[in-house]
Amino acid sequence: MNKPLRRVAIFCGLLVLALLLRDNWLQFVRADELNAHPKNRRVQIERYSNERGNIIVDGKPITGSVDSEDEYYKFKRTYVDGPMWAPVTGFASQAYDATQIEKIEDGILTGNDDRLFFDRTLAMFTGEQKKGGDVVTTLNGAAQKAAFKGLGNNTGAVVAIEPSTGKILAMASTPSYDPSSFAGYSGKDEKAWVALDKDKTKPKLNRAIREIYPPGSVFKVVTAAAALEAGKVSDIDAATDTPEGWKIPLSTQPMKNHSGGCANASLNEALRVSCNSVFAKLGDDVGVEKMNEMAEKFGFNAEQFTPVRSAASVYDKKADRGGNALSSIGQFNTATTPLQMAMVTAAIANDGKLMKPYMIDQLRAPNLDVIKQNEPEEMSQPVSPENAQKLQAMMENVVAKGTGGKADLNMDGVKVGGKTGTAQHGEKNAKRPYAWFISYAKTDQGSPVAVAVIVEDAEGVGREDISGGGLAAPIAKAVMKAVLKSRG
Repeated sequence: MNKPLRRVAIFCGLLVLALLLRDNWLQFVRADELNAHPKNRRVQIERYSNERGNIIVDGKPITGSVDSEDEYYKFKRTYVDGPMWAPVTGFASQAYDATQIEKIEDGILTGNDDRLFFDRTLAMFTGEQKKGGDVVTTLNGAAQKAAFKGLGNNTGAVVAIEPSTGKILAMASTPSYDPSSFAGYSGKDEKAWVALDKDKTKPKLNRAIREIYPPGSVFKVVTAAAALEAGKVSDIDAATDTPEGWKIPLSTQPMKNHSGGCANASLNEALRVSCNSVFAKLGDDVGVEKMNEMAEKFGFNAEQFTPVRSAASVYDKKADRGGNALSSIGQFNTATTPLQMAMVTAAIANDGKLMKPYMIDQLRAPNLDVIKQNEPEEMSQPVSPENAQKLQAMMENVVAKGTGGKADLNMDGVKVGGKTGTAQHGEKNAKRPYAWFISYAKTDQGSPVAVAVIVEDAEGVGREDISGGGLAAPIAKAVMKAVLKSRG
């Protein structure tokens, strides 16, 4: 072979070798990555080639599948009361992928999960159509309906938790959207998606877990817990050494109270009338390190997974004395999700033990066999049982004799504890304040429900009429009542 031919042969050999290497790289090394790539249309087509399994609440499906009459996508997702459940289910769209439970448990719902291998293999031999498994939630339909109806046309969110287990009973966010409106691949679906994307009210945002807000006075229960645990207060009815004009450290400004009787008020009385001065001073007495430690025991400064990811609530661990004092009354840099405040309330109601919040009870195969059963899991013990009971007495006093009266259930054998909050925000507090309310209901058998409510913006309500006790407490009451009634 002459020299030019030999060079051509070597070059062609190298090309063949490179092609083989590339082919093997794609088939074996990057196969899983490419199969799961969101821009791989085959993934989406395969996802909707069979009926998806369902998301279950109270033993009934809140999702479904119908023939989409499309050349490629055989089935389309449907939803029962879509806007009410959207913050829980997320969406599954032929064109726009999936979110939340629909995304996290996509393998179970499509039937592609490795744990369903036996079911897929059996279907091949029997000739049965491949089916997806089901996701059974911990949610309470009556509580969810009460939360969604209570929020109405307002912007806000509600989270309800069973304190003894951490089961999430309700998760509502408004304004919401109907996932069915863009579940397909048509021009109509595209129009609905674009409209949602441009909507300035952000209906696709799950405010219950993905938005953080200044908590205002509802954070005072965390400060009270820190003061009790640090030994700064032992008797909740003893007077505190707090002058009316207590000055913020590193500042000449006195802390303003919005109610009378705060000078030397006891911890119990200070929570009842929501004295800023008492709790700011307590936060300063406890110190930023211990305040941060308590906040983190409740779950602050860390993302939570329910399994849907929740944004991390924030307590500024590097704040100076003045910043820490303001943080202790839910101002400065303190920010929280409604889920986080429901966790705080649930821990107090559960005698100081915080259970990890979760929303999925079971994963089931198409034949209803249980693939995975989730069990309650202790997350931390922020407060001793003794101090938790002191906090309960204080919160029950807020409802019985203070600003939380509109949450009282007036039911025999049921005590309600709560805390109101009106959180200022914006430059020089110029924006409309947020209305907060946290609460729990308690019977002789323990507490079946703890609730956090935020009303971010209320339709037709003037700024001066915005309050946690007036706007948020009635919603919490409705949710607690729904849970108690559903238990008989």
